[in-house]
This record gives sequence, C-alpha cells and structure tokens, in this order.
Amino acid sequence: MPKNSKVTQREPSHEQVTESVADLLAHEEPPDYKSSSLNVGPAAGKRAPQIEAPENDGRPAWNSKLQYILAQVGFSVGLGNVWRFPYLCQKNGGGAYLVPYFILLLIIGIPLFFLELAVGQKIRRGSIGVWNYVCPRLGGIGMSSLMVCGFVGLYYNVIIGWSIFYFFQSFQYPLPWSECPIRKNGTTAIVEPECDKSSATTYFWYRQTLNTTSTIAESGGLNVKMTLSLLVAWIIVCLAVIKGIASSGKVMYFSSLFPYVVLFCFMVRGLMLKGSMDGIAHMFTPKLEKMLEPQVWREAATQVFFALGLGFGGVIAFSSYNKMDNNCHFDAMLVSFINFFTSILATLVVFAVLGFKANIMNEKCVAENGEKILGYINSNVLSHDLIPPHVNLSHLTMSDYAEVYSVIKTVKEDGFAQLGLEPCLLEDELNKAVQGTGLAFIAFTEAMTHFPASPFWSVMFFFMLINLGLGSMIGTMTGITTPVLDAYKVQKELFTVCCCIVAFLCGLLFVQRSGNYFVTMFDDYSAGLPLTVVVILENLSVAWIYGTKRFMQDLEDMLGFRPSIIYFYLWKYVSPICLIVLISATVIEMTISPPGYNAWVQELAQERFQSYPPWALVMCFALIVLAMLPLPVVFVARHFNLMTDGSNKLSVSYRKSMMKDISSLEEQDEARFILGGAKLGDAPPSGPGRRPYVTPRGNTSLDPNSLSPNVCYGTSYQNAAISPTTPTTPVTPESDS
Repeated sequence: MPKNSKVTQREPSHEQVTESVADLLAHEEPPDYKSSSLNVGPAAGKRAPQIEAPENDGRPAWNSKLQYILAQVGFSVGLGNVWRFPYLCQKNGGGAYLVPYFILLLIIGIPLFFLELAVGQKIRRGSIGVWNYVCPRLGGIGMSSLMVCGFVGLYYNVIIGWSIFYFFQSFQYPLPWSECPIRKNGTTAIVEPECDKSSATTYFWYRQTLNTTSTIAESGGLNVKMTLSLLVAWIIVCLAVIKGIASSGKVMYFSSLFPYVVLFCFMVRGLMLKGSMDGIAHMFTPKLEKMLEPQVWREAATQVFFALGLGFGGVIAFSSYNKMDNNCHFDAMLVSFINFFTSILATLVVFAVLGFKANIMNEKCVAENGEKILGYINSNVLSHDLIPPHVNLSHLTMSDYAEVYSVIKTVKEDGFAQLGLEPCLLEDELNKAVQGTGLAFIAFTEAMTHFPASPFWSVMFFFMLINLGLGSMIGTMTGITTPVLDAYKVQKELFTVCCCIVAFLCGLLFVQRSGNYFVTMFDDYSAGLPLTVVVILENLSVAWIYGTKRFMQDLEDMLGFRPSIIYFYLWKYVSPICLIVLISATVIEMTISPPGYNAWVQELAQERFQSYPPWALVMCFALIVLAMLPLPVVFVARHFNLMTDGSNKLSVSYRKSMMKDISSLEEQDEARFILGGAKLGDAPPSGPGRRPYVTPRGNTSLDPNSLSPNVCYGTSYQNAAISPTTPTTPVTPESDS
C-alpha cells in the first residue's frame, strides 16, 4: 500500500473472522516477513513474492555444483594432508590418533565449516562484508582473516616454488639427489664431507637447493634459483585467479583431481614394494594409552581446524558465489569427509613408501655391521665360535643379524660399547618421525631414488605437490581479493596483478639463504593463534550475538529444511568451549616452549635447535599482533562512531534488496493495522500454516529476523534507510535462554 494513502482506523472487532478471510490475509502462507510480503496485488491462493535475494546483482556464479565442490576440496585438501597428518598420526598413537581426530571433526570441524558456508551463501559477500553485515562492531574479524591470508600466502607460495624447482630437477637420470657429489682435490677424488656426514638427499636440500646459512641472523643474500622458482609460482597463481572464479574454477578441475590420481598410483606402486606392509602396520598399530594424553587432543583439534581452512575467508568467499538455495549442509558434510579420507589415503601412501625405505636402510645397516663383525673375527677381536653355524656373515638377513648381535652383546658385555655395533632394528627406522619439508624433500625423495624409473615417480610426486599447493593458494588469494572487490570498485584484473607483484616482492624475504628459517617463523606465529581467535569470534557472533535460534530459522528458510537440533547445541555451547580450551592450550604451549628454530650447521652436517635473537622475537610477536590488531581497532572505532558501519560498501543491488525487505515489513505492518486493528510496530502473529521455530526446550519463539546487520546494537543499515517518520526499534541481541 502506498505510504501516502489515507487510512482510517476502525474500532477493534471481536467478531470471529471467517476462514476465507483468514486465508486471504495469509495468502495461504504464513505471514513471515522474511519470506513474504502482504500486497493487495497477488490473488488469493498464490504464494506471496519472495524477497529478492541479491543473486542478480552481477555477482559471478559457479558454472556447476561440481566446480564449486572441487574448489572447496582443492582449498581444504593441501600440503598438510600429505606431510602433517601422517606425522601426527605416527607421533600420537598410530591408529588410536584417528579416534580423537574423528570426534573433533564431528563436534568442531563440520559445524564450524557449515557455519562459514551458510553465512557466505546467505549474505553473498566476502569475509569483511559478511561480518560487517552480521555485527559491524566485530567487522575486524574479516580484516583479521584477510591479514592472516596475506601472511600465509607469502610463505605458502615459497613452498610451491621449492616444489617447482624439484619438479624440473626430476627430468634427469639418475636423480641429482641420488648420490653425493665428488670433490676433486688434485689427483684425489673425495666425497663431499657435508654430504658424507649426512645423506645425499639431505645435502641436496640444504646445500644445493636452499644453500642455507647456519643462523637466521646471516642473510647470505638472495638465492637466485629459489627467487626464479618463486617468480614462476606467483605467475601461475596470478594466472589462475586473475579472472576470479571464472578462471580459478576451470583450474580446479585439474588441480583438485590430479593429486588423487597420483596418490592412487603411489598407493598401488607402494603396496608392491618390499616392506610396505611393515610401514602400514606400524602406522595403524594403535597405542591406546596415547588417547589419554591432552597433547594428543590439542594437536588433533589444531589439525582439524587448519585442515578445513576455517577462518581464512576462502570458505566464505567461495560459498558467496553460490545460489541462495544451495544445500550447503550437504556441501559441508561432503567436503569434510573427503578431506578426512584424503588424509587417510595420504597416510597409507606415505608409510607404505617409508616402510620400503626403512627396509632398505635396515638392510644397509645389517650389511655394514656384518662387515664390522667379520673384520673383528679376522683380527681375533671376536671368536668365530660366537657365530651360529647356520649364519653366513657374507649374506646376513635381519633375523640372523639380530641373533648374532644378541650373542655378542651377552658374551662381550663389558667391552661391547667399544665394538660400535648397531642393533639395526626396523622399528627404530620406522620411528624416525619426519614432517613438513623433511618428509617431502628429504625422506620421500630418498625413498623414490630406489624406485624403478625413479625420475617418473619424482616428476609425478612434485607435480602433485604443486597442484595441492595451487588449490590452497587459489582459496587463500580468493579470501584476499573477494572482500576487497566487494567493498571497493576496483578493476579485478588490475588489483589481482598488483597483489601478486607486492606478494612476490615481500616474498623475497623467504628466498634469501636464511629464508627457510623465516618460513618456519611465519608458519609458527602468523596463523595459529590469530586464526583460532578469529574462528571463536565467528562462532560467538553468530551463536550468541546474532542468536542461534534466529540463525537456525534462516537456515530453514534458505535450505528448505530444518537442520538437526544437534547443531544448536554444538554452535551454542560445545564449539565455543572447545575453541576456548584450544586457545588456552595454544597460549600455554607458546609460553612453555622456547621460541626457536632448527638451524642447519654446515660443519656438523646436522640440524641443531637455536633460539631466536631478540629482533626475531620482536618479529614473532609483531606477526601475532598485526594479525589480531583489526579486532580491537574496529570494535573501538565503531563503538565511538569513528568509523562507518560499512553499509556504503555494499553494492547498489544488495542495498536495494535490503530496502525491499524493509518495505515488505512496513507494508505488512500497515495492512495488519488497517484490517486487523493491530498497532503499528507490533510483531506479526504466526499464521495458521506457520510452524514457528521450536527451541530445544520446547518453547516457541516469534519468527526471528533474517540475517540482518547490526543485531549487536541499534544503529544499522536498515535504520539509515528507513524514513525519519517511521518508528524504529533497535534490534537487541537474541537470548536463547
């Protein structure tokens, strides 16, 4: 009804309204001011027009559901699934570690992943726009996410650069890290001492690839090879994201699926290798006592947290390009379980190969120590009578050596240590836990040198790492570009190219000779604690400020079905408590553990832990502060009205849809005032066809507002748009109690 229409209020009538009139007023649908508007135009019996979702605002959209799922899978499944999860599984009880991991995936991972997908899809903005819209005082959440994405993207692409270098080095036979280099000294040829003290793969990594210094304080200048590799990595990433999801979506068809092809190939090949089952059996032999250790649960929670990419903004950005009625609950379940089973598959592959490597190293150990024993016998240090008759020292098996070792240790109890014999136990080789770059660039590469056609497998492995990293980098870059492009009218291609150029220049810090130590620093301090704080604030802003009941109702309207009531309790109580415990444990761990890094000492040809110098400690602290600084700054600025609430950054069509929502509420209010005698501003009653959301206690609540901004305080986008003569009531936080 037009606002300037003349209306006359009739006296309230107590006569019973006929059913036909009631149906007419309700349009045979509940007078839900979120999903319908009361207009005179539509005929009775027809559904009132839906509030126009901002889907036709020129915002890009995924070409297909498959493309979207592959993008989410590519972002969540990354390098950590290959080199972090297997290490944690081995370290924390083998198969027993899977129990706390799966439990925490169900009570933390999936609910929070679902939450991010839902808010991104509903509000159709990047991380900054979403949290400005939900609660402007907590708008710093999106800015902190963007900061963390920036820090992580800087060093994560360096790892892709390392993989690119190894990828091109793999096109030669034999592989360059298969043997130690020979140094010629006049007429004498000797093995490189640093390589001889360590191993060929370790030497190639630290000396020929990184050419690393012995401390973080020694810069050593730029490493030209790594600088060029980083440049190639940023060119690839820039080309993948320059057109937004129009280009990255197509890249995901390959980068998300190819790693699974490689993993399955490695799985089949690994199972055919000698000793592979020893590695798998060692991996999944459960050490149940480990489940009682708090450290195991803390590391499982952290891995769940980072495996799904929570808090980075990439999940929200990808989801914001979906249609409003997309089943994001199904997406959350699907992507989470794909991520989990990918980790299991990668663990099987890694330990099948490491079991093969352990057998190779153990046989080498037996052969070397057999020669020592033979030498002691020939020099009469040991008696030949100590050797059992059935044992052939020239062709020792592991079981024969174990028997000989036991006999000599028993007989020569006093002087056994001087013999320098090693036990050569397969279990000891399998217990040498490695993670991160140590697994990918040292342990796994060493195992592949023993493969038939080793260059082929090396090319496949490092191409897989490149694609795993590229999928995660696309999500990280989308978490940076989407919020900015939503808020500011800048050319997408120009902004993306500028971001990549600036990131490459900043990334030069990581390709100097001491750059590996800065990668470790950023990995330890730039993301862990800040991201945990970001996610708990996301959880609290939706569950406690916006209101879980209201959010559940929004999900029902958006999805067409009511999510399980379990999510109510998980979002409201379980997830916040778990996240608070995780933050506390992280702070305690950072306080107890001395800040430092493992430095490669050239003279000793081994790693040695070193503490950070004072300037590096300041840098570590600055990374944490800078990442979390937007949270208090935005809160204080908006509390004292020093900063706009961000409503002017929304697109014109988005504000138009909000105005239409407000107009629907006003027209419905006037119609009820004219026809039913209600007062202006009264809440709409539940119609005969409406089933209000039922709280867990069984009480019914009024139909809640849809996702609307500033539920945390009175001033809002709507208030700015409502006519000055229209009475407004500040929206207060919902209480679920």
